[in-house]
Amino acid sequence: MDFQQHRSITTLHNLGLRSLEQKEADLQLFSGYRPMELVLPCLYSEIDGPALEPIVEQLSSIKYISHITIGLDKATKAEFEDAKRFFNRLQLPHSVIWNDGPRLTQLRQSLENVGLEMGEQGKGRNVWTCIGHVISRGKAEVVGFHDCDILTYDRDLLANLFLPLANPDFEFEFCKGYYARVADGKLNGRVVRLLMGPLLASFRATLGANEYLDYMESFRYPLSGEFSVRKSLLRDLRVPFDWGLEVGLLSEVFRNQATNRICQAEICDIYDHKHQPLSTENADSGLSKMSTDIIKSLIRKLAIQGYSFSNETMRSIKASYYRFALDAIDKYKADAAYNALVIDLNSEEKAVELFAENVMRAGESFAYQPMAIPFMPTWSRVSSAYPDFLYQLRVAIEEDNGLQSYRAA
Repeated sequence: MDFQQHRSITTLHNLGLRSLEQKEADLQLFSGYRPMELVLPCLYSEIDGPALEPIVEQLSSIKYISHITIGLDKATKAEFEDAKRFFNRLQLPHSVIWNDGPRLTQLRQSLENVGLEMGEQGKGRNVWTCIGHVISRGKAEVVGFHDCDILTYDRDLLANLFLPLANPDFEFEFCKGYYARVADGKLNGRVVRLLMGPLLASFRATLGANEYLDYMESFRYPLSGEFSVRKSLLRDLRVPFDWGLEVGLLSEVFRNQATNRICQAEICDIYDHKHQPLSTENADSGLSKMSTDIIKSLIRKLAIQGYSFSNETMRSIKASYYRFALDAIDKYKADAAYNALVIDLNSEEKAVELFAENVMRAGESFAYQPMAIPFMPTWSRVSSAYPDFLYQLRVAIEEDNGLQSYRAA
């Protein structure tokens, strides 16, 4: 049994000693104390994918969630209507946010007109809009988030994600999900294994001991899209709109919350989802762009703490990263063989070489635009600049969903 508590963050292990029925019975009880809502950031293309229909079927039998907010990206009017019909099979109250629709587009423009940057379209902006809708509803005490491309989805995952924050005997404010990235006999999760771990070690080796680095190294799967949060944190979260979303959110939680109120929970045994290509030929897509944005997010956070990232420093970080990453490949090679898993050493080393190049690319990008703000504005700031905005947001979403009563009320 694994009981290890690593570094500064409380780890909640799933030892398989409680049944799903027991967990859901507890959550049904806890929902009276801490109402729970779920957010699903979604691409329209995922509706026809292999993962989303089973996810919706699983969610339909859950009783402890009071509302689901679905943020829909990259959808035409006809596709939005199709998505609404698709999600109507949910046996739970829900709202589908048409992020590309004229109402939401006009509202974002109204914020830009008062000087608030709306960033680029992507998962970050989608999540930010969903958070705004949850706040505007004003009913959730705990909000869970997970992706819509999980191929190994089981509703036990959701129960494990909500339990640490829903239980009134616990005082956690934020929970990050973790799991083993193993599927079809392969060891997956290249960005965490071959970028995040070695990169954090290289920052520590180059810059010295640091509380933030210790915090980030505490997470077993820092890039997971599954997390839950108490409502007290929602208004002041700065949500990144680039691929640095997960790292940026962890950094924001570190800024806003004491570490003893943060935990990570083992939410499932194995996990598989849609895989991004490495994109060695295109730095603006796939894992190449993802890795660059992640590195920039970490550099930005450390720069805020007073660290300087000259060309010499970045070269030292790159050299250190490359050595740590090659050592990591050897470790994962042994771990994979021990568990009869397949690992492609050539592919692993190609990924490390690309990530090493992107360490320098991220450093150059940060040096070129050190004042760039890749965050959506906090909802506290939005409410200050545009006091009526949350009301207008909810009205727009309800009207897109064919509900007229809220404006009348």
